[in-house]
Amino acid sequence: MQRIKCIIAYDGTNFHGYQIQPNQRTVQGLLEDRLSDIHKGEKIRVSASGRTDAGVHANGQVFHFDTPLAIPEEKWPVVLNTKLPDEVTVKEASYVSMDFHSRFSVLQKEYRYRVYTGKTRSPFYRHFALHYPQPVSVVEMKKAASYLLGEHDFTSFCSAKTEVEDKVRTIHRITIEEYEEELVFLFVGNGFLYNMVRILVGTLLEVGSGNISNEDIPSILDAKDRNAAGKTAPPQGLYLWKVDYDPEKG
Repeated sequence: MQRIKCIIAYDGTNFHGYQIQPNQRTVQGLLEDRLSDIHKGEKIRVSASGRTDAGVHANGQVFHFDTPLAIPEEKWPVVLNTKLPDEVTVKEASYVSMDFHSRFSVLQKEYRYRVYTGKTRSPFYRHFALHYPQPVSVVEMKKAASYLLGEHDFTSFCSAKTEVEDKVRTIHRITIEEYEEELVFLFVGNGFLYNMVRILVGTLLEVGSGNISNEDIPSILDAKDRNAAGKTAPPQGLYLWKVDYDPEKG
């Protein structure tokens, strides 16, 4: 038995999220069905670095599974991609040690969020970015973002539906890149809570629009109350971009 680590990209538009759910089309369900085909009907379970919600995309989601098949690692992307629809692509595959775990071995994750700022809606962005045509101050948003760096209790930036008790996380980096008709928010941290990135983006946009002061961010953090932060940005602009691991394990 060998353990395979795969890096995949997917368009989440027509999936009901990553995690397998009864009677729903999910990325995990699709992967396990296709792996079962490759293994002649044997049930193969996959474990991923984390779940993504319905409509959320991935550029560098990671999953692993165990297999008895002696297929060279460079052939696994070819084998899998012949079985998968165009909206999912296996980018890389490699054999890893049996103590590697796609979720529990994570060092940090990078998420990106795209905002289309054109005055009129675009059919080419509707599934891949938030349309936000009103003017915003990137300078003010960057000031607000500086308060979010480091270790904090992010209860105010987490969905009230979460069952996670420990809401302390560390954000290592936040950047906001401004293009002609697009803003790209980048977040790197040791972990993210349910809806955390989307709430961070929604709050920063409200700062940029003048509805919240950048100096309010510390008090929002201290409140530990979801109602203190801004709106939750919609899912289509969010991408799980990259997952980093201990090089000795994965």
